Amino acid sequence: MDMIANLTLGFGVALSLQNLALCFAGCFIGTLIGVLPGVGPIATIAILLPITFGVDPVGALIMLAGIYYGAQYGGSTTAILVNIPGEATSVVTTLDGHQMAKQGRAGVALGVAALGSFFAGCVATLFIAALGAPLTKLALLFGPAEYFSLMVMGLCFAVVLARGSILKAFCMIMLGLLLSTVGTDLETGQERLTFGFPPLSDGIDFAVLAMGVFGFAEVLRNLENPEARDVVKAKIGRLLPDWSEIKQSIKPVLRGTFIGGILGILPGNGAVLGPFASYTLEKKLAKDPSRFGRGAIEGVAGPESANNAGAQTAFIPLLTLGIPPNAVMALMVGAMTIHGIIPGPQVMTKNPELFWGMIASMWIGNLMLVIINLPLVGVWVKLLQVPYRLMFPAILIFCCIGIYSVNNQPVDVAFTAMFGLFGYLLIKLGFEPAPMLLGFVLGKLLEEKMRQALIISRGSFMTFIERPISAGLLIVAVVVLAIALLPSISKKRDEVFTE
Repeated sequence: MDMIANLTLGFGVALSLQNLALCFAGCFIGTLIGVLPGVGPIATIAILLPITFGVDPVGALIMLAGIYYGAQYGGSTTAILVNIPGEATSVVTTLDGHQMAKQGRAGVALGVAALGSFFAGCVATLFIAALGAPLTKLALLFGPAEYFSLMVMGLCFAVVLARGSILKAFCMIMLGLLLSTVGTDLETGQERLTFGFPPLSDGIDFAVLAMGVFGFAEVLRNLENPEARDVVKAKIGRLLPDWSEIKQSIKPVLRGTFIGGILGILPGNGAVLGPFASYTLEKKLAKDPSRFGRGAIEGVAGPESANNAGAQTAFIPLLTLGIPPNAVMALMVGAMTIHGIIPGPQVMTKNPELFWGMIASMWIGNLMLVIINLPLVGVWVKLLQVPYRLMFPAILIFCCIGIYSVNNQPVDVAFTAMFGLFGYLLIKLGFEPAPMLLGFVLGKLLEEKMRQALIISRGSFMTFIERPISAGLLIVAVVVLAIALLPSISKKRDEVFTE
């Protein structure tokens, strides 16, 4: 009964005219950036952060969430029609979706992707609503020591699930933690790592780092790739699948929703792994696996459902525990703190309108996305022909205006450009920048909780081991790292990511 009352409150908030408009804007922008390969949701949310400063926190977060799951929808359109994944989560859709498009079944592929995503989004929304309350009750039992250990465990998962070398992901997390310590120590008033440079005494601004590493660096990375887009010339055809295609898709959609929903909760690249896991499972279960890669509808239905379910359940650790499971969620934590909201279990008790309003808006957003994506598919096909040479200067100018408007400081623009070059260098050297942002966002919280725990225990580090929940979380962290470092598991992990 509580869940119904809470969802009623949520729908009351989400259905206000302003929030509906912001939800629509988020879904529309999300679809747009998902369709246009080259600018991901991380860069877009980073770019749009300054714009949300003037909006109330609930509306701002509803819009940013809409961008995130809207990009998952839009990414599939590009994957099916152009064979270029607009999003990392749409990579698998290119395998069978583009083949279907070449056979003149692009409309059916787009229809199944949109309807499967809508179903998965609805189930994931109910899952978040059902799991949110008990998880928050559990989180209220946590003291500073448990929070510290939980964050350490989250960072260990992020290291294991990040793409590429474990050592490189570990280095990125440590760099993020180090960058979070730059500035004046609020306890002692001592300046740390500022090198006597006054603009650094307030620390590194979250928007500056995020926009540089993800916005500018992404543009630089895309500039070096030749512009080649193979838009399908065949007719898009009917958008709604017939009965036999629906029957073929039902089970993959159900399995994809389950797999994506569970993996989405995991820190690191959990939401990205969902579509890959779903595709592998469908191929293994198929009577004739050779159909996969040649236009099998199950290869679109399963991964697309997993993709959208994972994008939504990724909000569970953020909204209930305050721990961002990936870089997009780290940006959401940044947006919350900018609006004066402390992420964590208190969001549900102190800001119930925000918590339930966001959950209700996800269902409304999913409905909007079906309407935006299917009837407007012709518009998105036209947009696919916009050349990069027109897009990138506009993105850079927009970034510079946005970052300057935060503090009216020209030095912020210079810092963003510097972080842009640094981010580009990291990508070239094979380092994934997302774990760095995760480390940066959690760094301040980690330090604060460690200090609080040490003050309570009068300086004894044994408090982290003596408290059972904290000790359990630390053991899980160590075990996860140790297992990932075992040579046989490490080799298997590399194979999974390569596949």
